[in-house]
Amino acid sequence: MSSQQSGIEAVGGAPPVADSASSEARHGSRDECPVLPCLPHTALNADRIHPDGSPAPAAGDAENSPRLTAALIVICVAQLMVVLDATIVTVALPSIQRALHFSPANLEWVISGYTFAFGGLLLLGGRLGDVLGRRRMFVLGLAVFSLGSLAGGLATTSGWLIASRAVQGVGGAIAAPTALSLIGDTFPEGPSRTRAMGVYAAMSGAGGALGLLLGGVLTDIASWRWVLFVNVPIGAVVAGAAPRVLGKSAPRRGKLDVPGAFAATAGTTALVYGLVRAPVQGWADPITDTWFAAAALLLLAFVTIEVRSDHPILPFRLLADRSRSASYLVMVGLAGSIFAVSFFLTLLLQTVFGYSPLRTGVAFLPFSVGIVGTSEAVAKLIGRVRPRVFAAAGPLVAAVALLWLSRIHATSTYFGAVFGPLLLLSVGLGLAFVPLTLGATSGVPPADMGIASALLNTSQEVGGTLGLAVLVTVATATAQHALRSGAARHLLGQQARTLALSSSVHGYSAAFLVGSCIAFASFLIALAGFRPRPPGRPVGSTDDEPHAEATRQASGHGAS
Repeated sequence: MSSQQSGIEAVGGAPPVADSASSEARHGSRDECPVLPCLPHTALNADRIHPDGSPAPAAGDAENSPRLTAALIVICVAQLMVVLDATIVTVALPSIQRALHFSPANLEWVISGYTFAFGGLLLLGGRLGDVLGRRRMFVLGLAVFSLGSLAGGLATTSGWLIASRAVQGVGGAIAAPTALSLIGDTFPEGPSRTRAMGVYAAMSGAGGALGLLLGGVLTDIASWRWVLFVNVPIGAVVAGAAPRVLGKSAPRRGKLDVPGAFAATAGTTALVYGLVRAPVQGWADPITDTWFAAAALLLLAFVTIEVRSDHPILPFRLLADRSRSASYLVMVGLAGSIFAVSFFLTLLLQTVFGYSPLRTGVAFLPFSVGIVGTSEAVAKLIGRVRPRVFAAAGPLVAAVALLWLSRIHATSTYFGAVFGPLLLLSVGLGLAFVPLTLGATSGVPPADMGIASALLNTSQEVGGTLGLAVLVTVATATAQHALRSGAARHLLGQQARTLALSSSVHGYSAAFLVGSCIAFASFLIALAGFRPRPPGRPVGSTDDEPHAEATRQASGHGAS
């Protein structure tokens, strides 16, 4: 028996015995697959079974069926809830600070407490779904997330709220990677999955801006507590609907790599904590440097463990594909360049333009609409246009938008200096999210879909946290330099307040400029990393024939 066959048996039982010719007759030839590397239908759904143990029917036989539509709604609402939670609290921070008597130094932990747990546990959450069953872990993650939201809404002290946010992060780290891998389980690779990925990418991209809008509405109309309470009924409904509309994922044979899981979780957590701490305490702070050193040692230990492990939590074969590795790297850079946009623009709109929380949320509405609209358009076109075009164009458009945004100054207006760049930035992100999501998950064996999804989420989270830390440092240093230069003139009263505002805006401008450079670097990575389609190959077919053959063998296609 070949090693590929053994791998399939270790994952989900014996390989399918379907005749390859009849399989191609039912699902079309491999060359007709419209997006990225193709996997046979039978392999993609090998772990889909009914509760009674009988095989589930093909997901793609009725791609427009009400059940598949309901499944996509459940997955995307869960992803939207997890993503927007990172920003929905941002607009409510002043109210939270007053209500729970947060010190200025501790207030950031309302955001960082969630990021800390979410970013640190993503790899473990993705692998738990692979080993213990994705639908089961999806429901568990939603339950933990909802309980954390309920506890946060009931908080009466700052420590209580921070701990509740960390619990939310744990639930999100389990739910987010399993949500993306469930799309791979539910929709066969081809047009139906591309459309599903388009909706998923739109929800992921628009979630941050929608969080600002919803946070402003709930804070103005009700209370800051409702930015947390709102997750409870939504999470309960989605968790209750999931077992009814999502196919059961069988637990897979094999052991969980406990040493690797510990090293990955501890190393990523230490890295995220160092990145969260650096902008406040400084990059030269001894404690910050100690956390970075610990992260480096733990991640080095993680690599050593994974190389020697028989059941690695991160199979490095996933990174052997150049397009997939490029997808992760581009996501790191893209998230790093734009993650701070909502942070800086929220401060700008409220402190400089004098916007209310509700008006601030509405100001981000074009951003959400642009991402959703562009992502949907890309999902429809990606079968006819090479994914490499969109993957490279997205970061380039984002770089131009951030460069345009860097021209902002203290006397600018929303429509004069913010609306245009914000809309252009949404187009850039909408162009990139669908091909990056497809590039990270297409051609992945079913056994590794959870970890591949977790890697994409980790790339976004770590890239965004790193970008925020770097750009906040740039903005702070630039603003302080401008303030010191102006203070030499001994300004008083209104002139001093004007100087403080203009110095802050000058810092934001510098941060946007650096973000533009990071986005442009992502464009170069996408241009070099995504393989062009060889002449004569159908659009969307795999760009690397040896890799395609390895993929077909690994998934059991043509196995004797």
